[in-house]
Amino acid sequence: MKKEPIKIFLVEDDEGDVRITKDAFEEGKLLVDMVHYETADLTLEAIRSGIIPDLILLDLNLPGMDGRELLTILKSDPQYISIPVVILTTSKSEEDIVRSYQQHCNAYITKPVNSVQFITVAKTIENFWFQVVKTTPSTDTGVYDAEPGAGT
Repeated sequence: MKKEPIKIFLVEDDEGDVRITKDAFEEGKLLVDMVHYETADLTLEAIRSGIIPDLILLDLNLPGMDGRELLTILKSDPQYISIPVVILTTSKSEEDIVRSYQQHCNAYITKPVNSVQFITVAKTIENFWFQVVKTTPSTDTGVYDAEPGAGT
């Protein structure tokens, strides 16, 4: 387990969802450095500047470049393909779910409707990605070497 904070990018334009997501992760047992970006454009700019997160929580419906476009860009670039991206959105659209997995998102979660459920989801994400999943950190970026679908 990492000794430094886990860097999570929260890409979300709704301030209420930002607040509840941050609160939910604060209830967890791991040290998390959650960086909030209101747009996909700002997120991509940060990543291209060398700020690489351990996980991205990505809303699909964003102003400007939407989350679908950001996912496509990240998962089509060998430099960024290994950054885990969890879609965290209100969309229950089968088309969005299918397309997100076709674009190699690592998980698709529909946002819970209340804070108690949201805390449960946050703890589940935290537990799965940072305690259950086994990864090999890259020596120069801190992200994961394994490509989506790679064996253990």
